[in-house]
Amino acid sequence: MILEFAMLFFLTDVTAKFGTTPNLKQIVIGRCYEYVTLVNPYPRYNCEEIWQEFEKAVVRRSPCDVRVKDYQNMFRAITQILPCGKMLFWSKTRDFTHSYVAITGPFWTLEDTLVGFMFNDLIWCGQQERDRGFDYQSCPEWSTCLNHPVYSLWKQASQNFAVAACGNITVLLNGSIHHAFNKKSMFGGVELDNLNPRMVSHVYIKVVYNLEGPFVESCTQGSIPGLIEVLKKRGFHWACTDNDLTLTILQCMNNPRWATSQRCFNNLF
Repeated sequence: MILEFAMLFFLTDVTAKFGTTPNLKQIVIGRCYEYVTLVNPYPRYNCEEIWQEFEKAVVRRSPCDVRVKDYQNMFRAITQILPCGKMLFWSKTRDFTHSYVAITGPFWTLEDTLVGFMFNDLIWCGQQERDRGFDYQSCPEWSTCLNHPVYSLWKQASQNFAVAACGNITVLLNGSIHHAFNKKSMFGGVELDNLNPRMVSHVYIKVVYNLEGPFVESCTQGSIPGLIEVLKKRGFHWACTDNDLTLTILQCMNNPRWATSQRCFNNLF
């Protein structure tokens, strides 16, 4: 329990600074229909049912008392079979990861699943009073309560994503920060624990850096050797690269200042 509460302070990619996202229902259901119709066609999902189960989990509850198990029925309605050998995990490399997927091809991140696609970048919380629905004025920060409704959903989604992992998987870490591998992050504290060495053939760790540094951690320096030790103890096959030319070129292509970077010039020409 202490570990879970401490994790809240490190999950900074999505935080609840305001109230529930306006037009939440229309956005979630609309994204669901877009996904099952255009992104990954699968007509058997019932988008209205998924929304109803989500709503039941959140409304008329204290915004600090929505547990992982409260989303159980919603996740039953959203069960998805994921492709082996294509799953990509990340920590503190959000923007780069999705650029990497868009350009390099058939990887799947959590945000490429139906649940990830539907709820990405959204905020929500309910009100305990009867028939008050969602609170559009104010939601608590993740760090202020243990059972935050957004945190609980992403924790279960992350766990399911890791449990489904099979074949080769890739992990992208940010070598330009300290604690690139953090046991209190969603990857280090939830996903890693739920990877199955009998299902995962090989873990490929790729360390990416900001174009102009700093170059803080690597496969042999900082926190990343700690990740490698965990993988070894659990019987995973692994490999780690921290000087991947493809990753550097991708960074250059996605940085508007690439032409002024000596590192880009050296690699591209």
